[in-house]
Amino acid sequence: MRALLSSGLLLLATACSQPDTRSTAAFTADGQVIAMSGGEGGASNACFSCHGLDGMGDGVSVPRLAGLDAGYLQKQLEDYAARLRKDPAMYEAARWLDHDDRRAVAAWYASLPAASSSAASTAPPPAAWTATCAVCHGDAGQGVGPGNPAVAGQPAAYTYDQLRRWKTGERRNDPRNVMSDAVAGLSEAEMRAIAAWLETAPTAPPPSSDAATASASAAAAARPEASRGTRRPGR
Repeated sequence: MRALLSSGLLLLATACSQPDTRSTAAFTADGQVIAMSGGEGGASNACFSCHGLDGMGDGVSVPRLAGLDAGYLQKQLEDYAARLRKDPAMYEAARWLDHDDRRAVAAWYASLPAASSSAASTAPPPAAWTATCAVCHGDAGQGVGPGNPAVAGQPAAYTYDQLRRWKTGERRNDPRNVMSDAVAGLSEAEMRAIAAWLETAPTAPPPSSDAATASASAAAAARPEASRGTRRPGR
């Protein structure tokens, strides 16, 4: 009897020590649930608290996620979690999510409509945009393939801050330093002009077919050093 009792207690202890995943299953149901709940990170790390219920950001310093390329969004989440792209808040939000969770969140935000602001204009782009940025991000900032996200309609403060980070080396999670090289020769005034123009540029989804443009960033990286360096300071 004592042996049976001991066995029963052992089984009970073993059962109690097993992790109960039922309580967290709901938080990994799909990308929308994760974005709204924060997944394993809890409500304090929920995506919507900064990026909004519609994924359009706050219009000031938090970027739009709605309608962006899913692969690009997933890469950023992976980079935040690995601290390749540094941001304390995004690190906390991303580190609790596994690979499948990040993919689900990215896919959900990519599926959301990217509505243009009522203040959208059709003003021509700054010369610096045409010379430096359009090859990868499109003439109107709509993006031209995987890894080259749509940047139209993003808040000016956010865009300027990212350009500054690329230029100073605070952000370096781009393949083959394409962005770092691209912004190296931009002046303060040019970066602010690009950011201001993009804020009012109409948002648009990336092209439906990336076949002809998937290698745009690779082509930019492969350009002769002389052509990429003409805008660098001190040359």
